[in-house]
Amino acid sequence: MKMNPKTHAALRSAALMIGGNILYALTVKLFLLPANLMSSGTTGLGLAVQHLTGFSLTTFIFIFNVLMLFVAWAFLGRKFVLSTIASSLMYPVFLEILNRTLGDVVITQNMLLNTLFAGMGLGLALGTVLHSGASTGGLDIPLLVLQKYFRIPVSVSLYVMDFCILLTQLSYHTAEDMLYGVLLLLLTSLVLNKTLIFGVSKTEVKIISEKTDEIRQAILSDVDRGVTLLNGAGGYERKPREVIMTVVSNRELVKIERLVRAVDPNAFMIVSRVSEVWGRGFSKEKKYR
Repeated sequence: MKMNPKTHAALRSAALMIGGNILYALTVKLFLLPANLMSSGTTGLGLAVQHLTGFSLTTFIFIFNVLMLFVAWAFLGRKFVLSTIASSLMYPVFLEILNRTLGDVVITQNMLLNTLFAGMGLGLALGTVLHSGASTGGLDIPLLVLQKYFRIPVSVSLYVMDFCILLTQLSYHTAEDMLYGVLLLLLTSLVLNKTLIFGVSKTEVKIISEKTDEIRQAILSDVDRGVTLLNGAGGYERKPREVIMTVVSNRELVKIERLVRAVDPNAFMIVSRVSEVWGRGFSKEKKYR
């Protein structure tokens, strides 16, 4: 029995959201906390509060996320809150469960290894949650409020807020710890960006040739990829000509290049990386006539 597409999409999103939050909590428990790393975001704010007041990290994150949900309800609307509530509450719950089950487990005491694996884990976890269509909530919410009402870009306010949170932890950390904190922040951002485009980036190829029809037929039959014909004109003679455009996977690029060279060695090709592709043959199944 074939599953309803909407049901399949909902289950996939739920699995990504749960898996991403578990990975986030696991990374914090195994690498960030044992090394006493400086961190940004809600976790970094919670670490500062825990050090200054002794308040439980997981309890602070849970209460803070709930308060931010009320802020989101007031300023961003009910729809945003409903899409965020589950994910924003999962992380502190999973972290508390891991604290109770794993105890004082330490994988490595090497500061650099903890920083590297914490950055990779946090970036991958956040990217997975965002792929599910959810958000981790917390400090994301005031940033979105600033963007909505004051037109302050999220990227700008994010870096300012993260830097301020790192400064609050500097009062009980060394300057060297600050450097590890900056490295952690940069690595998390890098892996997050890579995760967001993982599996969806493709290659766009534009081909200009005197043998447009032969190349078009070869791509359709040999590579099994669709093509689009664009109207163009030579810049020197202003002679009208067709431009073939197709989007292929990275593996298929080599096959396309060989095919085009075999048909027309003088063909002009433009190859570009595209971050995401939606449509028949990529995000949807192919249809053959």
